[in-house]
Amino acid sequence: MKKFLAALAFSGLAMSSAFSQQDPQFSQNMFNKLWMNPAAAGSNDAICASLLYRSQWTNYTGAPTSAVLALDAPVFNNKFGVGFSVNTDEIGFEQNLTAKLALAYRMDLGSGKLGIGVDAGLVQTTIDGKFVAPDVAPDPAIPTAAISGGTFDLGAGAYYQDDRLYVGLSSTHLMESETDLDKFSKTYKRHYYAMAGYTFEISPTVTLKPMFLVKNVTNNTTIDLNVNAHFNGRYWGGLSWRNNDAIVLMGGITFMDNIRVGYAYDYTTSRLKDYSNGSHEIMLGYCFNVKKRVPVSIKNVRFL
Repeated sequence: MKKFLAALAFSGLAMSSAFSQQDPQFSQNMFNKLWMNPAAAGSNDAICASLLYRSQWTNYTGAPTSAVLALDAPVFNNKFGVGFSVNTDEIGFEQNLTAKLALAYRMDLGSGKLGIGVDAGLVQTTIDGKFVAPDVAPDPAIPTAAISGGTFDLGAGAYYQDDRLYVGLSSTHLMESETDLDKFSKTYKRHYYAMAGYTFEISPTVTLKPMFLVKNVTNNTTIDLNVNAHFNGRYWGGLSWRNNDAIVLMGGITFMDNIRVGYAYDYTTSRLKDYSNGSHEIMLGYCFNVKKRVPVSIKNVRFL
């Protein structure tokens, strides 16, 4: 087992230098659009904040832990959206930190709005230098002291939303920037995202919200298919499927109309299920609606 873990950890370092680690994975993606797509900034017509924390493959040595904080708001009479997001991602002896600012231009299109957005920021990778491979001869390529490097990052996307439908296309790490980490380098490979969702009204108190998300990097494509049932606009529960990886159960509740708390559990379906107890993810969200004053016309007798 030790040899297996050592080989896995070393292969992870080698892949980081050759292909880059993928963007962190989350299951509650319907609450995490800004991180993937800067054009989603301001799309809720409210000042919104969300926090997701994920512990992946629990009980697995060196398993990933990830968190993302995102804030966004409409500005200039809803013609633009601005956003800020920061992510931390740790897997084994590697830690990644990303911080970026987003700006989206929003225009009317049919019954909804189309956003075109870009984000820019910094990505940083740190190797803690504490890796020791049992029963493996020392390799000069493996750092024995902490090293860190960072570089500029850029993303872009388009996002459309109306009362029922949303569709988004985006890409992160557009420049495929490279950061120097002493004896090797890491290239942040370009990622592509496509998402779509729709709201079906089943009854005055029940709605169904299916969603899909496709992510591609190099030759690896991940597909998430999800459906959530919402009850009285307050409770929700649903199921997701991720190809070659997991089946996800999720649910949540809304407090005071604008505070959301959600939880997701991934039941691992890949071979890693023999080494872990699944993945856990917590979501916190808050939105403050910016209400517009509606002028009352004194010319209409109904308002006198």
